[in-house]
Amino acid sequence: MTVLSFFKSTVFLFVFVLAACGQKHTSNSSHPLANSKKETGKVMVAANRTDAYLSLLKDKNVGVVANQTSVIFRIPNAKFQDSTTYTHLVDSLLSLDVSIEKVFAPEHGFRGQADAGEKVKDGMDTRTGLPIISLYGKNRKPSQEQLKDLDVVLFDIQDVGVRFYTYIATLQLVMEACAEKGIPVVVLDRPNPNGHYVDGPTMEEEHTGFLGMNCIPLVYGMTIGEYATMVNGEGWLENGLKADLTVISLENWTHETEYSLPIRPSPNLPNDTAINLYPSLGLFEGTNINAGRGTEFQFQRYGASFLDSTKYDFSYVPRPNFGSKFPKEEGKVCHGKDLSQHPRMNEVSVRWVIDAHQNALDKSKVFNTDNFTRHAGTAKLQQQIEAGLSEAEIKASWQKDLERFKKIREKYLIYD
Repeated sequence: MTVLSFFKSTVFLFVFVLAACGQKHTSNSSHPLANSKKETGKVMVAANRTDAYLSLLKDKNVGVVANQTSVIFRIPNAKFQDSTTYTHLVDSLLSLDVSIEKVFAPEHGFRGQADAGEKVKDGMDTRTGLPIISLYGKNRKPSQEQLKDLDVVLFDIQDVGVRFYTYIATLQLVMEACAEKGIPVVVLDRPNPNGHYVDGPTMEEEHTGFLGMNCIPLVYGMTIGEYATMVNGEGWLENGLKADLTVISLENWTHETEYSLPIRPSPNLPNDTAINLYPSLGLFEGTNINAGRGTEFQFQRYGASFLDSTKYDFSYVPRPNFGSKFPKEEGKVCHGKDLSQHPRMNEVSVRWVIDAHQNALDKSKVFNTDNFTRHAGTAKLQQQIEAGLSEAEIKASWQKDLERFKKIREKYLIYD
């Protein structure tokens, strides 16, 4: 950093400190680049803990893996945030003269606008002029050429703790590429809104892929930072590699802390209810049944035109919208259930998939078998549902694998 740059940064922070001191509520008016004071009961995401990681970036060429959730909050823990209450991590670091060379973008893109499964193109960020390299297009793992000239890679993406949510796959592939190149990885941790339980079918080795790279349960009960340490510790990187990994931890968070995500982690997870129901209703992604895409209640309802209308008193019509350009059952009256008022869950439930299968006028229309297996992580779940097993019987079949995983998980937990 030059003397002039240091002087500019010092004046920049000094002005904000003076402004903050003149306010009654300093925790709400302080500049997000200044490390927030620790307050009892206030969750602090790792990105806000700049004093814990800026030294790791100083005088380095930095690559950042980020999306719209990669922010530093001006007002931590506010339930509904807008762009005046946070700054993007990339913008913040640039203002502190951190030398960011490029940004890597996951599924949904750097600004979080792309549909699920839609390829994301390389490009340039119009706000900063930085090159954007897609990790959800022609390649999902950074190439050695793309990592050339980088000294460190910073990873900061909000996860929701569900195996088929692809950000943990991106994390693993980034760690692997960096390990191959000898580049350190720094993960800025964020709360897992589904981190209060472990449940669901466990991925089977023969079905691993981008929707589940390791043999873990559907809901694994770990933050993305904890999961990164598990990937490293369990030897899940190719060729026995270990990443040079640093996890910057959260403050004032436990696995029992209810945390409301202030920014949509992806276009079709608009609120707490959708995020909490996603582990269960996300299984409909492997079926021909609509799970609310094409409405404003994504993952808070389900239905299809081929479900028996006499069994339901709720219906809706999916239309293309911000979150889904081509929703299932587009333009059709879907009969099903509204779950938008459902209380917070601490389990994966298959009762809604069972219900839809039982009430389908043509049961052959329900499952998209290959896709359902990739989401479930096993072919057994579809077979169990088609055989008429109850939810209790199905969940009992998960328990041995869940207990085995929980013992492994304990080794990597950072938080109570």
